[in-house]
Amino acid sequence: MQNKLNIHCLQHVSFEDLGCIENWIQDHGHSLSYTNLFDNPKFPDLDNIDALIILGGPMSVHEESEFTWLKAEKEFIKSAIDQHKKIIGICLGAQLISNVLGGNITSNPQNEIGWFPVSIVDSNVEMLKGFPKSFSVFHWHGETFSIPEDAIRLMESRACVNQAFLLGNHVLGLQFHLEVTLETMTKMAFHEQSELVKDAYVQTYDEIVNNTTFLEDNNQMMFRLLDYLFDKE
Repeated sequence: MQNKLNIHCLQHVSFEDLGCIENWIQDHGHSLSYTNLFDNPKFPDLDNIDALIILGGPMSVHEESEFTWLKAEKEFIKSAIDQHKKIIGICLGAQLISNVLGGNITSNPQNEIGWFPVSIVDSNVEMLKGFPKSFSVFHWHGETFSIPEDAIRLMESRACVNQAFLLGNHVLGLQFHLEVTLETMTKMAFHEQSELVKDAYVQTYDEIVNNTTFLEDNNQMMFRLLDYLFDKE
């Protein structure tokens, strides 16, 4: 019988939410709690949570002076890793994981915003069995992470060499957004329109919000990753 998990979400801005992940949590009967970093954040006792989801956001891991909660958040994430909690970091969340594990967060050679393909580096990784070798995902980042020590590099793209990593069987970092629904994607594009200056790897607002082709497949991939990471003993 599947164990019911206490899942905690670190949310950095109101317009980047769990998307389809919330549906997965509800369908599996897990419990969900939040730390809203944008609203007087309070971190829970790690003894009371089984899994952690760290969402994206427009800030950088380096901006501790502007976002005063970042230092405490990093300490919380590091403690969760040390206690072998099951963790998924998305975009900024993945960068935070890399950062607390001694990795470097640097500017990517170019911004990557919109729908562009990623490729799997090693198809023998059990978590990725059955995934296509290459598939289009939703990106929104100007920085990139280095792969943490002892982690496996999973995916890459033409614009960004490090797109995903797995540490053990309990910590997953994704630079891209498999979780987005049409609503989530539209909110992100609306709130961050100033970044949508057409470039080689930056799409326009209309190109983003009018492309729903890959949403369902992306959400199904997200569910498969959640099944593997959170339902695996």
